Amino acid sequence: MTKMMAAAFYRGNRSFAVEQTETKPPRPGEVAVRIAFCGICGTDMHVYHGNMDARVGHNRIIGHEMSGEVAAIGEGVTEVAIGDKVVVRPLDHCGNCPACTAGHLHICHNLKFLGLDTDGAMQEVWNVPAHTLHKLPDTLRLDHAALIEPVAVACHDVRLSGLKKGEDVVVIGGGPIGMLCAMVARDAGGEVVISEVNTARLAIAEKLGFATVNPREGDLVDAINARTNGKGADVVFEVSGTQPGVDAMTACAATRGRIVMVAIHAQKPQIDLFQFFWRELQLIGARVYEPQDYEKAIQIVASGGVDADTVITDVSPLSDIQAAFEALDSNPTALKSLIKVGDLS
Repeated sequence: MTKMMAAAFYRGNRSFAVEQTETKPPRPGEVAVRIAFCGICGTDMHVYHGNMDARVGHNRIIGHEMSGEVAAIGEGVTEVAIGDKVVVRPLDHCGNCPACTAGHLHICHNLKFLGLDTDGAMQEVWNVPAHTLHKLPDTLRLDHAALIEPVAVACHDVRLSGLKKGEDVVVIGGGPIGMLCAMVARDAGGEVVISEVNTARLAIAEKLGFATVNPREGDLVDAINARTNGKGADVVFEVSGTQPGVDAMTACAATRGRIVMVAIHAQKPQIDLFQFFWRELQLIGARVYEPQDYEKAIQIVASGGVDADTVITDVSPLSDIQAAFEALDSNPTALKSLIKVGDLS
């Protein structure tokens, strides 16, 4: 007898349709994951706005910030067992390109991002390649576990920055990824300041115990110099995606400071290259994550290094996905909105 499940299909024109569709058994090398929760990320909002229609089409199940448990196992899979709590690292590499052969699978030249280039986690059962799975501790709540993918982004950013305990850190942009970068940097021992213009997000940052600067009300460079006796920030994360953020990243960096470009900019920003010469700055590109970043993210979330209850600002059932996207579009103060896809807890 055919089993049916609910799935949310992006239909274009800022619309989703929740429909019943057939479940399919996992193929060799695949695992079927019963989805518990799936977060809405900035890329999902780009899809919602129609900016990625050429890539995803109008019949795509999106979503990748998920948690769940193994429901079925395809032939040849031995790493997991039915019932294991898991998250998916949603990257499928080709294995043959120059990046893959050099060991950089996460930036494969032919990378498929699951949930964009393939169907994703906004469905009750998601079949994925077994190599994308990471097992979770039994004690970790599945709603909290849905944060692991974005936390892994932050772990990758912080790891590439080379942050050392006691160094001064500025995070420019206090949105979801910026806030997670700040928490992971603090967990690594950094002295963190968040620069943000949204007063609601500033309030959340202060609730989380961070020093903050609103650059609309005070000069960020002056504030950082005052905190550091004129030294500047050892590490700067540019997470705002704005030209003022790019201007600030070079202005507030210390001599030989490291700047990590986290945000995806819609247009090419202008960068003050003179500052790289004058103070021997380093600019570091960071894209997605590697397996070790996922394992670190699991450890941080499980240990409470990320305040999951504060980061998760609302949860909606899959049947209300349309309203959830509309609300997030009109309420940019939310940090992380989750969709409750299945009945797991």
